[in-house]
Amino acid sequence: MSPALLGEVTCPSGLLVVVDGGYLRLWSGTGSPAEVDPELLGVSDPEDVRGAGDFEIVGPDAEAAARSFDRQEGVWLYDIPASGIPKVTASFAEHCREHGFTARMQRTERVPHRTRVQRCAPGSFIMFGVPVVAIAGVPTDRALPVYSVQEGEQAQAVIHVADAEVVSRQRIGEIFVDWARYAIADADALTEWRHDEPIDGRADVAFWGRDQERAAAATGAFRVDNGYGWSDVDVADAMERLRQLDSWQQAHPDQKIAVDYRPHSHHWRVMREVRASATVSGTTEVGGAQLLFAMTPHGDGWYPVYAEYGRAGELVKIKLILG
Repeated sequence: MSPALLGEVTCPSGLLVVVDGGYLRLWSGTGSPAEVDPELLGVSDPEDVRGAGDFEIVGPDAEAAARSFDRQEGVWLYDIPASGIPKVTASFAEHCREHGFTARMQRTERVPHRTRVQRCAPGSFIMFGVPVVAIAGVPTDRALPVYSVQEGEQAQAVIHVADAEVVSRQRIGEIFVDWARYAIADADALTEWRHDEPIDGRADVAFWGRDQERAAAATGAFRVDNGYGWSDVDVADAMERLRQLDSWQQAHPDQKIAVDYRPHSHHWRVMREVRASATVSGTTEVGGAQLLFAMTPHGDGWYPVYAEYGRAGELVKIKLILG
């Protein structure tokens, strides 16, 4: 099967991020992760997340101790929930005693996700438990095509960086996809990413289900993709439509519909392209760069990322293995 072009990405910063696109709502950019609303994580105890801490492993044996402790990459431990800090600290101290390491965990200020990219690339880090892969040495002066490639039974997303012979390969890390989509984006551009906030002050409201026609007749909704609703209305109007639907549902508890509020965010914009594409992929401009979203061919799961290099050590390809 011939490679299919998914789209092109640009990377003005030279640092490229690969991550589950659905989890970009958690991205802190250059701000503290403490500013991210823990309610977005769907955890049972938001205060446990609010009190989370970042730590650096320090001391003469810091690197060896961190490597053998093997909790996160490098000498950094990010996003440890408040309730887990005593246990992790005690476990690390015991690990050092057992192996004769002189090292300790030192609490730091919360580390922005953009800074984590800079520290680890090429490598990976944790964002509220979500693995993120970062690649360094990406060309800053041109668009890079991303292809869907099938090698036997293995599906791949391949970022073509240079026309050169591949002589070495490095596993950079792996991402976990929980939203059936992945994103490839410039690290600096993501600082401007708006996952749920409308970028134009407008939104869509959609509903569907067994009793969608009854709800549409009662609310004056219009036919939209796979259901009914209102498209491209201002946010205040969208909120009023949601209240109208909620009132109808409360008055008719035996009637079944599902309701979705779709603010015109960056995520909405790129996913609109994805859903309309034969390759289930799409691109959008954010923060002076073009990023790409695509659906995974086999749903959710763990997917490794590799960098391939040429004879002079130059980056030739980046491969996301999709099963």
